[in-house]
Amino acid sequence: MTKHTSLRHRLLTSATAAILGMSMLGSSSGCATNDAVGGSLLGAGLGAIGGAVIGHNQGRRTAEGAAIGAGIGAVGGYIVGNERDKARMQHYHSPNYRY
Repeated sequence: MTKHTSLRHRLLTSATAAILGMSMLGSSSGCATNDAVGGSLLGAGLGAIGGAVIGHNQGRRTAEGAAIGAGIGAVGGYIVGNERDKARMQHYHSPNYRY
């Protein structure tokens, strides 16, 4: 491995770790007030991990894979969380719900 490739690899790995850390910190900080927001943050974190692994295994494109995975994970997590929010609201507004 050349010096240039090694430096580039370390920078991309550091960027990936920063993206992942911010995603996971955001999901655990309590700022998520509903499932849609929490789902998108959790999805982004998990997607970044998966994307980084896949990107690294496909020719050392770790940061690119993490960014793509985070985007896809955020969208998927938002969709799942939003559906859970809708189900919860339906449950609360049902005539059989007891306060």
